[in-house]
Amino acid sequence: MALICEPGQQRADTKPGALHHLKATPETVHWGYFHPNIKPALRVKSGDLIQAEAVTHHAGDAPDLMMDEGVKAIWEGVAPEDRAPGVHIMTGPIFVEDAQPGDMLEVRYFKMIPRCNYGSNLAANWGHLYQEFDEKERVTIYELDPNANTAQALYAYDFEGKYLIPGTVTHCPECDKEEALTGVRIPARPHLGTAGVAPAVDERVSTIPPGKHGGNIDNWRIGAGATMYYPVQVEGGLFSIGDPHVSQGDGEISGTAIEASLDVLFQIILRKDFSFPSPLLETDDHWIVHGFQEDLNKAMKNAAVDMLELLTEHQGLSANDAYSLMSVATDFGITQVVDGTQGIHARIDRGIFPNKGSVKDPD
Repeated sequence: MALICEPGQQRADTKPGALHHLKATPETVHWGYFHPNIKPALRVKSGDLIQAEAVTHHAGDAPDLMMDEGVKAIWEGVAPEDRAPGVHIMTGPIFVEDAQPGDMLEVRYFKMIPRCNYGSNLAANWGHLYQEFDEKERVTIYELDPNANTAQALYAYDFEGKYLIPGTVTHCPECDKEEALTGVRIPARPHLGTAGVAPAVDERVSTIPPGKHGGNIDNWRIGAGATMYYPVQVEGGLFSIGDPHVSQGDGEISGTAIEASLDVLFQIILRKDFSFPSPLLETDDHWIVHGFQEDLNKAMKNAAVDMLELLTEHQGLSANDAYSLMSVATDFGITQVVDGTQGIHARIDRGIFPNKGSVKDPD
């Protein structure tokens, strides 16, 4: 039985390898889609470290604060017609040597540092209460305090028209800026809203919905210190990151988080010793399983079925015992309700198991 190492442990085959730097440029990003035929932006070996730039597609909400020369180059270098069918700017893909369909990519996220100390939240036309707000869209710009690790609203403005174009750039006049959330400070928890491998389909797959490949999961727990496991679907895995956030609540109810560019340090480890049907999240304290579907009830069932597999196949419980444990010790939450394909996460405390619930190879 192969075991996943505890946080901080090192197996002989996962000592840190080479350190690679991957900047986000017009040549190293793909805007709005995953595809198995994208030329890799980087090739790595299992165990290598990658320092990569993740750029928010909402930088244009406050271009004077959120767009530096590198970000502007992406807006100028990627044609508007090539920003489809989704909206997120994805850095990559990263080709992992020897990765084959059926393997898993273990991605250990170590650092997520804001590129600039500003971010944007949009109350969008795809937000959950859009109709209740008389179909009005509104942008709130937040300023980050890196010393206190908090964010507070700097100003807000109503967006004229409909926010539909990926990479929209808005030059809000000073007179239209309004005070917002006076005195309120929000804990910053930088994370990636979207990351994953290329799906095994010969067409562009939108970055908007999450799926078995990962994609737009929008779970704020996918931050520094977390480990994600993504099922490889094509040779090399072709892993990409994007949609960086500095804070978000479960549900992401207005349509977006605080969208802000991040510099991300992570390690990719190729795993051939276990499998799992969907993106699996490991934190210091929890295992978190994800379920997706357009119907939230079906997403809930998908999460429950995969949690059942985690407990039976990898923790050795009987199905009856696992079902009881899911009811008394597993928390099911709504990850997001705004990405078309909706998300449920199921979280169980690793500390209730021997050896903190290491995942075991079912074979």
